[in-house]
Amino acid sequence: MPLVEAELDREYDIREITSEDADLVKFLFSLGCYSGEKITVLNRKKNNLVIFVKDARYNIDMDLAKAILI
Repeated sequence: MPLVEAELDREYDIREITSEDADLVKFLFSLGCYSGEKITVLNRKKNNLVIFVKDARYNIDMDLAKAILI
């Protein structure tokens, strides 16, 4: 399931990053989003998610969140 459907404050394992955009995949990898890593959605805003991954918080848009499968 894509990250946009995740419950708040629940830890998930990232299964894979799916996107045809190589730059998007590289960007997510630089944040620590890759297969096997733990991720938590802390807050959901209108068009963004606040996530916690690798001991850091990030604000990502829905396009990025849709590319992260949990």
